[in-house]
Amino acid sequence: MRLINSLVVLWAISSVCEAQPAAPKIIDCHIHHNGSLAFLDQLSAKLKSVDGVAMLITAPKDLGQVSAFMRQHPGPLIGLGEIQLDAPDVLATINRFQQAGFRGLGEITRPQYPYDDRRYWPIYERAEKYRMIILFHTGIVNRTNPAVASDVSSDRMRPSTLDLIGRRFPQLIIIGAHLGNPDYAWAGEVARWNPNIYFDVSGSTLIKKQKDYAFFESIFWWSGAVSAHTPQSAASAFQKLVFGSDVFDGDLDEFDRALERYRDMLSACQVSQESQARIFSDTLWNILNRGTARAKQ
Repeated sequence: MRLINSLVVLWAISSVCEAQPAAPKIIDCHIHHNGSLAFLDQLSAKLKSVDGVAMLITAPKDLGQVSAFMRQHPGPLIGLGEIQLDAPDVLATINRFQQAGFRGLGEITRPQYPYDDRRYWPIYERAEKYRMIILFHTGIVNRTNPAVASDVSSDRMRPSTLDLIGRRFPQLIIIGAHLGNPDYAWAGEVARWNPNIYFDVSGSTLIKKQKDYAFFESIFWWSGAVSAHTPQSAASAFQKLVFGSDVFDGDLDEFDRALERYRDMLSACQVSQESQARIFSDTLWNILNRGTARAKQ
C-alpha cells in the first residue's frame, strides 16, 4: 500500500512538472473550487491565457471530480485538500487527499482553538510527513450570516499562531492567507524568522491600502539589512510573499483584479522584477520541484 501511495503522489507531482517543464509566469496559491465542473474548464482556460498554475482548494465532496479533471488535464491545477482541524476524521481525510496526489491542505479556517494548540499537532505532523503545503486563513474572517450564532473567533487565527507551528515543524511549508489582516507587522516578523513560512496578501488589504502601498515597505523592511538581529540574506524581504487571488464562488474576474493590485503594490514599493518573478511563481515552483526530487529518491 505504501508503494502504491508513493506512486500516486509521484504521478501527481510529475503530471504538473512534465506538463509545465519550465516555471509558469503565475502560480496562484489560493483559489476556491465552487464544485462546478464548468468552473474547472473556465479556470483552466484563464490559467492558459496567463501561463499560470493554480493551487485549487477542494472540499472532500469534490475530490473525485477534481482528481478526474486533473488526470484528464495535467498541468494547470495543483490540489489543496480542504480540512477542518476539529473534525474527528481529519487525519483520515488528509490520507485521502494525499493518496489522490494532492500537494497541500487548506484553506484552514475557523478552528475551535488557536492554530498552534497542541491538539492540532498530529495534523501538522501528518502534513509534514507527506510534505504537504498548508494554507492557513490568518486575521479577520468574514461573517456571512450575522443572525446565526457561531463559535468563530479571528483571535484564534492570528498570524502569530503560525510562529510555533513553523518552528516545531521545520520541514512544513506554511502559507498564511491575507497577510494576517490587520496584524501585518506580526505577519512580517513571523515570516522574517521562519524560512518555511510565507504569506499571500489576498482579500481586502490591497483595496483598503491602495492609496498607501508604500506602507508595505515598513512590513518587509529588512531587505539588505546587515545585523545580528535579522537573518542574513541578499534577497528582498518582499520575497516572503507569494501570489494568491482568493477567488471564490467562481468569480474569476477577481483573479485579474488581485493580479493588478499585487503588481501596483510591488511597483509602488520598487520591488525588482527578479523578486516579483519569485513572488508570482518561482518561490512556489521551487518548493514544488523540491517535492519532486524527494519523491524520486
